[in-house]
Amino acid sequence: MTPTLFGRWQTRLFLFATVGTLVTLPFFMGVISSKSGSSYFWVLGYVALFGIGWDILYIYIQHFRWDRDWPGAFQLIAGIWEGIFVLLPIKLIGLPGVPKEGFDLGIFALHYSLVWLAIYLASQTLMRILFPHWRFRGGQLF
Repeated sequence: MTPTLFGRWQTRLFLFATVGTLVTLPFFMGVISSKSGSSYFWVLGYVALFGIGWDILYIYIQHFRWDRDWPGAFQLIAGIWEGIFVLLPIKLIGLPGVPKEGFDLGIFALHYSLVWLAIYLASQTLMRILFPHWRFRGGQLF
């Protein structure tokens, strides 16, 4: 599938709102970490929001590929870069909703990795099953 920019945005927001929320709930409730609270949802929101901008760059880069496609491995690797991009402003200047003081890098890495892996797996499996025409519409759900 070659996603369109609008399709990438729809898919990203849908997966973060559903799969991302489900993975974040145990962190929010304090089941996985002793530090519970809404900061996990703020991080989830920042990753989704910054990703909207990154998708513009990804669409531009994919035009240089001979097949104009974005392989799943690139999506997985992009998750590393996006995690670093969200982590830097949190650690350096702080972001609203995410306290700079007492920020635990290990818990962030665990939360971010689980969210990103779940979203990656859902995009490669569940989306193709639940939305069979999604692949043929450039990633657009509606």
